Amino acid sequence: MNYEQQIRKLAAEKNAVILAHNYQPPEIQDVADICGDSLELARLAKEAKESTLVLCGVYFMAETAKILSPEKTVLIPRPDAGCPLADQLTPDAVRQAKAAYPGSPFVVYVNSNAATKAECDITCTSANAATVAASLPQKKILFGPDANLAGWVQRQLPDKEIVPVPADGGCPTHHNFTVRDVGAARREYPNATVICHPECSAEVQQACDLVGSTGYMVRNCGSADEWVILTEEGIAHPLRKRYPDTVFHVMDSAVCPNMKLIALPDLFVTLRDGVYPVQVADPIASRARAAIERMIEVSK
Repeated sequence: MNYEQQIRKLAAEKNAVILAHNYQPPEIQDVADICGDSLELARLAKEAKESTLVLCGVYFMAETAKILSPEKTVLIPRPDAGCPLADQLTPDAVRQAKAAYPGSPFVVYVNSNAATKAECDITCTSANAATVAASLPQKKILFGPDANLAGWVQRQLPDKEIVPVPADGGCPTHHNFTVRDVGAARREYPNATVICHPECSAEVQQACDLVGSTGYMVRNCGSADEWVILTEEGIAHPLRKRYPDTVFHVMDSAVCPNMKLIALPDLFVTLRDGVYPVQVADPIASRARAAIERMIEVSK
């Protein structure tokens, strides 16, 4: 079977748009209508005219799409595609942090579950985290679940106090990068610009030339002839497509297993059979929607 052809045919028949994150397998990115980072996918899910959204990513992304488009059908080909980072911050932990720091707003990374978003004041992505925090008048800001991203925001905004919740929250894939990796990359590729994702540790961030989200990388990594990219290896595909004359080096070991769960047969079955629909309970959805829409408004 030619899955690509059948998927495009079914998407047209079902009035569906396929959205894929930059970390998805290359064949999923190639068949998708839209590829992007979390912020781009959040915006485009809200703006999409199609009646069905198929989210190729992890579950919190599909939840976000459903929250922003409750009237649409939102499908995810693999509902078991979770996010270990998102699971590190619970609604109860948010409530406890807000009780410990009364009056301090909670900025929650979009890499979080719907019920957690519902307890927070505003969401952010790695692309706009500093912008979101800077938009808040309070000096002390709670931020979770990624402590490395919180630290990066703190360094951008020294006049604020960014309190990470939990104090050691982080992405297992990005935690695997070390300063030793940066040093080895510089020795092997002495002419390359080294960039890492802000989910990497502070030490890795400081050892690199640049720090940026996947969206930042896609927009800006044509400005030099050679790059070392420290993030999930899936980013290499959109970068090489966009900048065919630029050399990109990624670590093949930097793989998020959840981001790699969706395969073309899964996407075909999703479109054919309408599986698996995502639902978010109305009380949670309405509160989470307010936090997400505040982020989108701030980021315009």
